[in-house]
Amino acid sequence: MPPLDPAPHLEHFASIVLGHVEQEYPNKLDHVINDATEVRSPRELHPIFYGSYDWHSSVHGHWLLVRVLRLMPGLFTTMPAIASLLDRQFVASKVAGELAYLQQRSRGPFERTYGWAWLLKLGAELHRGCREMPASDPLGTSMIRWRDALQPLADAFAARYLAYLPKATYPVRVGTHANAAFGLALALDYATIAQRADLRAMIVAKATAWYGRDVNCPAWEPDGTDFISPSLMEAECMRRVLDGPAFLAWFDAFLPELAQGRPGTLFTPAIVSDRADAQITHLDGLNLARAWCWRSIGNALPSGDARKPLAAKAGSDHLDAALAHVTGDYVGEHWLATFALLALSE
Repeated sequence: MPPLDPAPHLEHFASIVLGHVEQEYPNKLDHVINDATEVRSPRELHPIFYGSYDWHSSVHGHWLLVRVLRLMPGLFTTMPAIASLLDRQFVASKVAGELAYLQQRSRGPFERTYGWAWLLKLGAELHRGCREMPASDPLGTSMIRWRDALQPLADAFAARYLAYLPKATYPVRVGTHANAAFGLALALDYATIAQRADLRAMIVAKATAWYGRDVNCPAWEPDGTDFISPSLMEAECMRRVLDGPAFLAWFDAFLPELAQGRPGTLFTPAIVSDRADAQITHLDGLNLARAWCWRSIGNALPSGDARKPLAAKAGSDHLDAALAHVTGDYVGEHWLATFALLALSE
């Protein structure tokens, strides 16, 4: 498939995130209160990731800003503001505050696994920036500083994955935050670029155990609050886990009628009836997530495969259905640009 050019959108996406990443309220906390001393504001609980409505959206908002810098470091209008923000946020004292929260009682399931995955995805983006930009370049120097500052937090979430996956007997297949395939796919990116062979091996083994024998996926979606496609996300996870021929064999069995346009639900963008409803507007995210998966999976299919043009059209249809709606009501605006950038750049 021809590459998409995210460049025309980067300034817009960065401006959206800069507008809310330090906005503390409204805020939806994932916070178990053990006693009265823990009744505290989001900024007190999370010195870095307190904005953007919730912790995980703040994390992937920061990811978007780092990716924008990596893709287009000469983006003059917003680049100074992004660099200034990351200089304020990615410092040892604030990272220590985020770590301290994780170490408190009742924090084991905190943000499992969506927030874990996005924190590692952020770490992977910083590692990529360090590899791609010369250390002699001021931005390259900044990338190294930000990566090193955030590394203890990335290590903490990698450790959580290593502790959790051996006891996770079953995958979570919902189309929302707990989707296990989404978490594994993003964590695998980090394990690969950060050269965490232990984490990579465990992710590959667990994905194979969970999904390796799946066939004839019925694609009973979308659910009314989906923002991840359980079917396509599983396929995208396995594309990352398996080598080319092995993935194609698995994919043939997983969606055996795809060349005939079935299941039809996967080819049809979801209808979003109320973008001011925080749950219904998830479906804009589903359309963007499907666009991302369709594009990535389609690129893995060989030339001449009848499914390849179908994947390209489905990806384009889903992107067209949602790209214009990344701004609007705050319940969508605080996170949709992230999924749009995934669809356009990955």
